[in-house]
Amino acid sequence: MLTTRDRLREYLTAVVAAFPHPGRLYLIGETSQLFEGWREWVDAVEVAGEVEPEHAGKLSEAIHSVAVRLGVEVIEESPADVIPLPDGYAERAIPILSPAGPLHLFHFDPYSVAYRFIARGDEPDYHLVLMYLSHGWLHMAEMDSRLEDLLPRFTSETIQQDPAEFRRRYKGLKQMAETVPPRAIHRRTEA
Repeated sequence: MLTTRDRLREYLTAVVAAFPHPGRLYLIGETSQLFEGWREWVDAVEVAGEVEPEHAGKLSEAIHSVAVRLGVEVIEESPADVIPLPDGYAERAIPILSPAGPLHLFHFDPYSVAYRFIARGDEPDYHLVLMYLSHGWLHMAEMDSRLEDLLPRFTSETIQQDPAEFRRRYKGLKQMAETVPPRAIHRRTEA
């Protein structure tokens, strides 16, 4: 079942209501883009939680039980499950006006998300990164700089591919990005 922006907001409100502990719930990739109104729907809501270890199972349970109740397909996966995260990722998370509750909503650091999707390297993944670029959530010069710091930490074990393959994919994305016009102004949508 496709998830629309209204259904996403309903889902997020229900998860916050179902989880009574402090923490962060991150929206990732297309889910962030849906929330911001850049796309009409997604096949699945992609989220990741960051809570105290003793509450991780309860958050996962809330994420999935609310999804079942509302008929929303959900993927619970952090970019950290796929790549080493660049320094400062938590500070670059974009806060979202959250429903009342101790669980706060954020868009995951766009740079981490971009590197994670470049590592997968499907054409829709490149378009996701290009959408971030066109809305001013990413800047190529900053991507280059952060990647130089991050590349020494890439191994075939940490990104599940040859680091040279990642470099090739990144170069392809940069070529595609040359055709994306930068957006002068970006307005974030609040919940």
